[in-house]
Amino acid sequence: MKDLFEEINYDNLINKHLLGVVHDALEIASKQGLPAQNHFYLTFKTSDEGVKIPKMLKTQYPQTMTIVLQHQFSNLVVTDEKFSVELVFGGVPYTLVVPFASIIYFADPYAKFGLSFEPSEPPLRLEDIDVEKKNSSSKKAEVISIDSFRNKK
Repeated sequence: MKDLFEEINYDNLINKHLLGVVHDALEIASKQGLPAQNHFYLTFKTSDEGVKIPKMLKTQYPQTMTIVLQHQFSNLVVTDEKFSVELVFGGVPYTLVVPFASIIYFADPYAKFGLSFEPSEPPLRLEDIDVEKKNSSSKKAEVISIDSFRNKK
């Protein structure tokens, strides 16, 4: 017998696919650079598990931080779970690592495109979103005769 869903969690399905849009946009930028005048604003939670930023930035931005990927970034690497990018702060290059689950806002102002993500508990990871959730109960369907609903004259 095929596995059954207990329920369909549409919020998780939507977040999974919207994070996929962010992933794909970053992957395009990592492979060919940013086309035209596109540039990205990414806001993420700095205290989430897997976020790696320099201590001075963590002190300055203890909850959230927004980075802009436009002209001066390098070594953008995108994986299924996260991205890393080298940015310069105070004349010193630093590598930041940001899991996709930590992103709370993504925008490309040139394209007039933006996405906001609801914070979830625990942080959402693409591989953790289980669209094939099994039904824990083994209830059988009950057949009801339609005759019981008909008006009897």
